[in-house]
Amino acid sequence: MSAKNSNIKTITTALVLCLVCSVMVSAVAVGLKPQQQDNARLDLNKNILIAAGKFDPNSDNNSVIAERFDNFEVRLINLQTGQFATEQELAEAGISDAASYDVAKAARVPALSTPLENDIAAIGGKPKFGKVYLSKDANGELELLVLPFNGAGLWGQIYGLITIDKDLNTIKGVNFYQHKETPGLGSRITDEPWRAQWVDKTLYDEQGKLHMAIVKNGTAKDTQIDGISGATLTGRGVNNMVQFWLGEEGYKPFLDNLRANKAEKGA
Repeated sequence: MSAKNSNIKTITTALVLCLVCSVMVSAVAVGLKPQQQDNARLDLNKNILIAAGKFDPNSDNNSVIAERFDNFEVRLINLQTGQFATEQELAEAGISDAASYDVAKAARVPALSTPLENDIAAIGGKPKFGKVYLSKDANGELELLVLPFNGAGLWGQIYGLITIDKDLNTIKGVNFYQHKETPGLGSRITDEPWRAQWVDKTLYDEQGKLHMAIVKNGTAKDTQIDGISGATLTGRGVNNMVQFWLGEEGYKPFLDNLRANKAEKGA
């Protein structure tokens, strides 16, 4: 056999092996996708429960997540009107499932967002729809409201969840579940002592102005949270997240309507 024919045979064999391996890897990836999606949803639900103070990672296990999350209602809101989105609005936007709707991704899709004149949180655009998680008590009354929020940190997007009491003005918990902040510095936003500072802080003053802020040198004021030493840019990023998502461009119009019993269309 000539050297030329030998090389062709070797190359052909390698190509066939590569093709077979690619098909196998693709098949495994497709087969595992539903499980990966279920795991991602389970992890998100766990983080929602942590933010709401209904799951303790130190003592609870994942077996209780589904039962505890059953008390939450997942709904989308129209961020333009500050009301719950109607089925027609969601259908026109091509959204069929509130649970799988990703607010952060929608902010970067032109069809699902509008440009921001001042994108302080660096999210890309204003999503047409936001997502809220409502926890009801035994009588069906609102107990807690969990709001997703995100924005740029030092090295990438920070994703968090903030829980508001039924008065719609008092923070009951916060959880940052995804970030790329510097270990030992900015990453301390996930530490329990820093997150504990958020509990019982108030968001708005009597005139409805947002006063909640992360500051470099926090005080005992009920609207301020002490920033993390050595992580100024991370603190600034989290503060920008708060200012945007709890401001007029974010959830505030919805909170105002919910407080006035006008969150449902036609109310």
